[in-house]
Amino acid sequence: MFTRDILVEFGRWAQKKERKPLVLRGARQTGKTTVVKMFGASFDQFIYLNLEKKKERVLFEANYSFEDLLNAIFLYGKSNRANKNTLLFIDEIQNSPEAIASLRYFYEEASDIYVVAAGSLLESMLHRNISFPVGRVEYLAIRPCTFKEFLNATGEKMYLDLLNQTAEIPDYAHADILEAFNRYTLIGGMPEIVQIYSEHRDISRLNSIYESLIASYMDDVEKYAISTAQVRYIRHIIQSVFTHAGERVTFEKFGESEYKSREMKEAFLSLEKSMLINLVYPQTQTNFPVAPNLRKKPRLHVLDTGLANYRSGIQLDLLKSDKIEDVYRGRIAEHIAGQEILASDTSILHRLGFWIRDKKTSMAEVDYLIPFEGMLIPVEVKSGSSGKLKSMHLFMQESGEAFAIRLYSGTYSREDVQIKPGKGYHLINVPIYKAYDLEKIIGKEI
Repeated sequence: MFTRDILVEFGRWAQKKERKPLVLRGARQTGKTTVVKMFGASFDQFIYLNLEKKKERVLFEANYSFEDLLNAIFLYGKSNRANKNTLLFIDEIQNSPEAIASLRYFYEEASDIYVVAAGSLLESMLHRNISFPVGRVEYLAIRPCTFKEFLNATGEKMYLDLLNQTAEIPDYAHADILEAFNRYTLIGGMPEIVQIYSEHRDISRLNSIYESLIASYMDDVEKYAISTAQVRYIRHIIQSVFTHAGERVTFEKFGESEYKSREMKEAFLSLEKSMLINLVYPQTQTNFPVAPNLRKKPRLHVLDTGLANYRSGIQLDLLKSDKIEDVYRGRIAEHIAGQEILASDTSILHRLGFWIRDKKTSMAEVDYLIPFEGMLIPVEVKSGSSGKLKSMHLFMQESGEAFAIRLYSGTYSREDVQIKPGKGYHLINVPIYKAYDLEKIIGKEI
């Protein structure tokens, strides 16, 4: 299995003097278990407990004292606590409120043990009287593989080295890297998909895996739902949601259903907690504070663009296209850019945002907003000339910001854009395959 960049964050966590148990958040099938096992190989001892298994769950439910619980865990793991560097991995921890409660004692009474916990349905379980030990744990988010991880998995190290070394990719390499990015956009970043593709380089092999991944989310419907009545709403959403990736949606009658807004909104929120989707609400102001307007229609982002391509039946269109900005009315390019921007930060609080003009006579919309050192940097995913960036021009005119970014299929460049006499801004044109590095690019340019 290929390595993941989040291992660097694990290493930083392990070096902290005031280290707390680490809770790894992410949707099912994003590689949580695999990546922690990789990390565990660097320890003297690695103890793995999967709390979907009753015999491992009962260790926490036996009403032991904490010291006896530690002894039981080490005995079960056939390990010795004395003079050993030990990583304890508690997987699917949401299945045991007692295990969740024990995390505070690992922090307070057993700080020599490195503890990682994970749970795909963690937040969707919090309404069931399960509370986390506030201030005694820290969090990391794991998401589908990024383009850089895709290149690492497929052995395209030369491209990866260029992406890591410089913002301005040499012209001789641009077309090849763009082709690789378009392939990544088509396939997506689900780790199992990426692994199978890296082994066989055969896209036709992947459809059955896409199908099984979506089916596995359907099988989890009862786990996402907070009531029996909500099961059918969530099942309908999962069946429909991937074909609406990148769209602004209304809850009322979503997916050509007869379901009402209130019930569907609650179902969407339950599903969002599982990290399968993101409801991205627009901001209507052009300055700080960042304040999404919850009265406006949200834009729907799904876990992975590859799943959306498969479910929407547009894989062939992407294969034929040199410019992904022109496929599916530009929604797929916008979606994969958002997926990369979201994955660039492992904080569970990291969110996407975009801007709309709050006027009935205006349809202006800027794809993304990136807060950076007191500035609100607009990002448009668009081909064509800067003269076609009408929404961007409106935002820049109202905001007074000096810099803006366009992601597209072209090469890296800078230009000064005049909106009107005496009023303009600096536009940074960035290859779309650099979406993951936007904050670094902004820091370098500004």
